[in-house]
Amino acid sequence: MNAQTDQHGGLIDQLEEAIGSKDLARRAEVLRRVTDLFVLKSGSFSEDQIALFDQVMGKLLEHIESNARAQFGSRIARLPDAPRGVVRVLAQDDAIMVAGPVLAHSERVDVQTLVDTAKTKSQDHLLAISGRKVLTEAVTDVLLDRGNRAVVSATAHNSGAKFSEFGFSTLVRKARGDGDLALCVWSRPDIPRQNLIKLFVDASETIKNQLVEADPRRAELIKSMVAQATDEIQTKARAGSGEFAQAAREVRELNAAGKLNEERLIAFADEGSFDRVVAALSLMCDIPLGAIERAFVQNQTEQIVVLARALDFSWATTMKLLMLHAGVNGSSRAQLDITFANFFRLQPETARTALKFYRMREKANRPK
Repeated sequence: MNAQTDQHGGLIDQLEEAIGSKDLARRAEVLRRVTDLFVLKSGSFSEDQIALFDQVMGKLLEHIESNARAQFGSRIARLPDAPRGVVRVLAQDDAIMVAGPVLAHSERVDVQTLVDTAKTKSQDHLLAISGRKVLTEAVTDVLLDRGNRAVVSATAHNSGAKFSEFGFSTLVRKARGDGDLALCVWSRPDIPRQNLIKLFVDASETIKNQLVEADPRRAELIKSMVAQATDEIQTKARAGSGEFAQAAREVRELNAAGKLNEERLIAFADEGSFDRVVAALSLMCDIPLGAIERAFVQNQTEQIVVLARALDFSWATTMKLLMLHAGVNGSSRAQLDITFANFFRLQPETARTALKFYRMREKANRPK
């Protein structure tokens, strides 16, 4: 007991001396001993005690060499009660050997620190972040926007990653020329159906063939998709979607009750419900669902404007539909402004004539 007291007393004396010392080797040695104590008792400290360690470790970290900082970071990265202040400092270190372990493993790094680091640090920092057990939408947005191919791929392969509408749109866009990424996006269970459809509508034959080669277990399914028309691809995607089945049933019931109208469509668009919007427009325009879906997942707005004008929708309603289209395609608000002029230039009667042409074309393209 006395020996333990003497040992702790000696450490305190050394701590006071090290904090005031300019001897970097001395500071690093005392930091190592303080870290030994923290690691040994991790899980038993109160918040006040952790705050004290945070203050002491932060002082000792100042100006010591990268190797010592890296060793310290590696030791505390996986501790569930690691001091948050020093963890934040390590996470934002320019040297990846210092920041890497904390960025990849520490549960004590807050989301804002991850976002700030991802916005300002190197691709190696982004790659370390992309491997974390859990990634929020705010973090994946930055990783996909700034990240190189390795970062985007690692983020897409991370089963603990969550993606925003922007994130899914970015994944699909970047997968167009990358067979491995396309396969990863295709295999994620959380990808919205409209993004899945867009991935395959836009994919080149080369990418589709790469998908077949990259995953033999899915080869037969993908080969059949490549061989069939776009409508059949979309039908297969819908068939696997429980959300679509529920949405289609709800829309059919509203239509049968005479309650499917512009007001209902606005509500669906406000909800961001792609399935309900396309199902409703299909019934209201008497056009196959596949044609409506293609209008939303392809980078063209003209057909949406035609449908809206043919149904005498207001510009406000049309803009909600176009905003849903923009969410799928990553379109800019500036493109909506351009479409504004086209909307008012198109006369409703002309739009209804075009709608008749669409119906005729779709009937002609149906398999006999």
